[in-house]
Amino acid sequence: MNKLQTGDQNLVKKINKSIVLHAIQTKGPISRAQISKDTGLNKATVSSMVTDLIDEHFVNEIGPGPSSGGRKPVMLYFNNHAGYAIGIDLGVNYVLAILTDLKGNIIEEEIQTLHGVEENQIIDQLQGIIEILMKKSPKSPYGIVGIGVGVPGIVDQDGILLFTPYLNLQQANLKTVLESKFDIPTIVANEANSGAYGEQLYGTGKNVSNLIYESIGIGIGTGIIINGELYTGSTGISGEMGHLTIETNGKKCRCGNRGCWELYASESALLQEAKKLEVFKNQNEIDLDTIEQEAKNGNGEVLQLLNTIGEFIGIGLTNIINTFNPEMIILGNRMTRFESWILNPIHRVLDERLSTYHRESITITTSALGVYSNALGSASFALSNFLDTNRVTVNH
Repeated sequence: MNKLQTGDQNLVKKINKSIVLHAIQTKGPISRAQISKDTGLNKATVSSMVTDLIDEHFVNEIGPGPSSGGRKPVMLYFNNHAGYAIGIDLGVNYVLAILTDLKGNIIEEEIQTLHGVEENQIIDQLQGIIEILMKKSPKSPYGIVGIGVGVPGIVDQDGILLFTPYLNLQQANLKTVLESKFDIPTIVANEANSGAYGEQLYGTGKNVSNLIYESIGIGIGTGIIINGELYTGSTGISGEMGHLTIETNGKKCRCGNRGCWELYASESALLQEAKKLEVFKNQNEIDLDTIEQEAKNGNGEVLQLLNTIGEFIGIGLTNIINTFNPEMIILGNRMTRFESWILNPIHRVLDERLSTYHRESITITTSALGVYSNALGSASFALSNFLDTNRVTVNH
């Protein structure tokens, strides 16, 4: 009986501490008295929990706040510099890594061209870029609390990269490799899921409960937020919308299917079709910068190509909207640099193909975080994992 009582008391204390920490994180600077008023916890409990949180370096005191007549209250704020996280966007041809504080503010960043597509090359480069950011990290009570890696491929619930059509990482266990090297908790996730999570926390998707994040890069990945929660499916591999069939006997895809959406609507589709244009016929290398410059110059061929790509994006989005009925679709990754030329054809296709009911309830927008969606979302997975050890979530 005594053990049960002790267990119950510890649980209650942890719940109370979670409530106080959440109040300070979301409403700080805030006084102890205001926390008591907002949460319904008595002043003694709040004071005790605050003392613990100060001792654990999660909370700091700052100078007194405004007085309502009596003594000026001491204000409390969340110490977002108690630790740091590393978020990595592993692209098909680049690696972007960021160091964030506990609130997701970017402190340092490092971007590199990917040196090679073999597993050992990628692991060496990931370890190197992590070491660079660790050296740049300010001193803090908890140091680097976690590492998050967003990868372009199918990742299961254990963080194993099952398949990626662009890198030789099939069945790669990056989580175990990085944890063994650095002894820091590591989360590996699909880059579109990371991007969706980043947008929901910090970007265009703030306060949106049902949203779809479309990562349109070399391929197309989809992050799905339903009722405020990231949906990953029964085995963690949902969201492979880039492999929706939009052409029955279409081009052969590396995934084994034919006519996949990403073969017609992605960065790789744009680059492949651009090679056929007259304006680029004498150029050995065509990149997005070259295409964008020609679009700005008003080149008719390039504008027509971007219009076609926009239409293909719209066709895929029509299927997604009919399936999920989201409140918002956020377009992210590198293709969003062409938003001036692709958004109109996207909207035109949606107007032609969607029912009035679906069309009126959807917002199509581009990422507020730009190239940082995946890296920030990856860092946030690591931060949530760390902060959850100091929280108790009570399901209603």
